Amino acid sequence: MDALEHGRRLKCLTIVDDFTKEAIDIVVDHGISGHYVARVLNQAGQFRELPRVIRTDQGPEFTGMTLDQWAYERGITLRLIQAGKPTQNAYVESFNGKFRDECLNEHWFRSLAEARAIVAAWRMDYNQARPHSALEYQTPAEFAAAWRTRHAEPAKRENTELI
Repeated sequence: MDALEHGRRLKCLTIVDDFTKEAIDIVVDHGISGHYVARVLNQAGQFRELPRVIRTDQGPEFTGMTLDQWAYERGITLRLIQAGKPTQNAYVESFNGKFRDECLNEHWFRSLAEARAIVAAWRMDYNQARPHSALEYQTPAEFAAAWRTRHAEPAKRENTELI
């Protein structure tokens, strides 16, 4: 959470891939509901395969029936960390700390549009310009691209007839 210069609340939904370390999305708005989370995850699913498991904290946007139903319909397991146990989601907690220190605490947002633009630029830098020791000093974008290339299914060919 953060706030605009005049005090209006900003909520940030961080979506991070534990494996590739990519910040898939950071959504910034005045409020984020379960419907909103489901919509954002659907949008992410248009560009990449949805995960089999999503781990979240106990926030109301994650514990309501909307997200539960969305996950059930897609065969996704929701894993809620125990209240007061952030170490169960250690990578995301670390990511959120960096995001707070390096982005949210460094800016005085005048508008929602400005906050979104600054957060988007920070996310791009995080994914594309910052090597991670856990990824053999590749950026999350480099690591993810290399992994997808190595594990892509060969293109399925149609049967053809030679005459």
